Amino acid sequence: MKTINKISFQDIASIPQLVKDFLNHKIEGFEEHTFSLDHFRKQIHKKQDSFTEQQRRILADALEKQLTLLPLSSKQKENVSNLRFSDTFTITTGHQLNLFSGPAFFVYKILQTIKTCSYLKQNFPDFNFVPVYWMASEDHDFAEINHFKTESGFYEINEKSGGAVGRITINDTFFTSEFEKEFKDYVFGTELILMLKEAYKPGNTLTEAIRVLVNRLFSEFGLLILDGDSKELKTQIKETFKDELLNFSLSKNTEDKVNFLTQKYGKVQVNPREINLFYLSDTRDRIDFDGAKYVIVDKGISFTEEEILNELDNHPERFSPNALMRPVYQETVLPNLAYIGGNAEIMYWLELKDYFSKINLPFPVLIPRNSMLFLKEKTVGKIEKLDLKIEDFFRNFTAVTNAKILEDSIILETLEQKENLLMTQFSELKCMAETTEKSFGNMVKAEEVRQLKSFKRMKKRLLHAEKIKKSELLERLENLFLEVNPSGNWQERVYNFSVFFADHGYSWLETCLEEMQIEESKLIIVAI
Repeated sequence: MKTINKISFQDIASIPQLVKDFLNHKIEGFEEHTFSLDHFRKQIHKKQDSFTEQQRRILADALEKQLTLLPLSSKQKENVSNLRFSDTFTITTGHQLNLFSGPAFFVYKILQTIKTCSYLKQNFPDFNFVPVYWMASEDHDFAEINHFKTESGFYEINEKSGGAVGRITINDTFFTSEFEKEFKDYVFGTELILMLKEAYKPGNTLTEAIRVLVNRLFSEFGLLILDGDSKELKTQIKETFKDELLNFSLSKNTEDKVNFLTQKYGKVQVNPREINLFYLSDTRDRIDFDGAKYVIVDKGISFTEEEILNELDNHPERFSPNALMRPVYQETVLPNLAYIGGNAEIMYWLELKDYFSKINLPFPVLIPRNSMLFLKEKTVGKIEKLDLKIEDFFRNFTAVTNAKILEDSIILETLEQKENLLMTQFSELKCMAETTEKSFGNMVKAEEVRQLKSFKRMKKRLLHAEKIKKSELLERLENLFLEVNPSGNWQERVYNFSVFFADHGYSWLETCLEEMQIEESKLIIVAI
């Protein structure tokens, strides 16, 4: 494997402007929450001052309990133990419980979290840094996570849904036998098949399945896997949840940021609700307040103020944070310094800064995760043969294709020369027309517009004619685009990690880790 390019997010058109502005320190108030050693130094002191010995004990006990059935590496055991001490901090990423991890970027964000901890240890040797994967086990959108895709197959699990996905028990294992058919002849196919069957054996919950899988992949790196669906952990955030129920605090204290982001960038990633909590039973349902009672939407249950506060006090595990409240929960129960997430995640974290200040919770460093693209050497050769660059496939590829089709076109060159000549002539005419009557000047301008439109039509017809003439080249370009962007999307958002692991095994993980960027968000392109 060989890295052939690393493209900064600043140079990729599809990266949201909000993320670019955040990285460039162009959003006031977030300058100290970007990646730098100085910012991490400040976060260490903030978290040391705010995270108590009792919180550390609760966290370490919860992790020991949750990980008790897993074969932990010595590094994992050391990390759990270290979390009890004030010189240890976490770097966290989170993700849904996608079937067999879902798209490949699941792996990349965890590896970036691991490498960031190593980087910080090198620069702050007196402290310890623990990588944490936070499982989004309480999400209830099963259809969003119940499948994954490879180059040749689409795999799906069918189970009864509606509640927290992490609690769903696995019964349907048809996808495992289909997966085995596709991968049994690969070099590391047997390893993948055993990995899948071990994680998704009947009787396991989806939480247990992902925990087993992630541990199998990352245990030697010391990664800790944390499930927020925990009474012990939620006991620590009861006061924040109580404030949310009584005062709708998150919505009120994000209003200014939401308005600012909406005005400048068009919309926000997630709009706060009046109450940003769900009620968790056999299903996961929104909590609304109708002016008199707290209503569990679609459940036919309601509580008075006294009743819901008693429910929260006695059963905090029944209250589940939504997408905006989850970061608050995470940062409350972890001695966390930074969160590594996708662009969409970073954008909704930005809404929360004022709310964090209101509840005296340190706001973390935010790190947009790296992206990775693995291309076959044959594909790289095709790109070079057509005199294209990898960057071209992350621009407007229609414009790239059109330029390629019209490349060396004598007719286009002549048209553009005549068009430029026409514009020069009309420029002279307009100067002269300004000395005459106004209507004559307007007629000259209108005639210029009319004739320039004719040139535009001719170039459009020329492109159409050249596409017919060069249909073979057009087909090659379109097929090449799909090799780089399967299904028209970034590879990491389509293919499961098994596509790459099948041929290269754990050495593929090592390559990803080695090539992963730490100080800058980039798209990393590797030839295989």
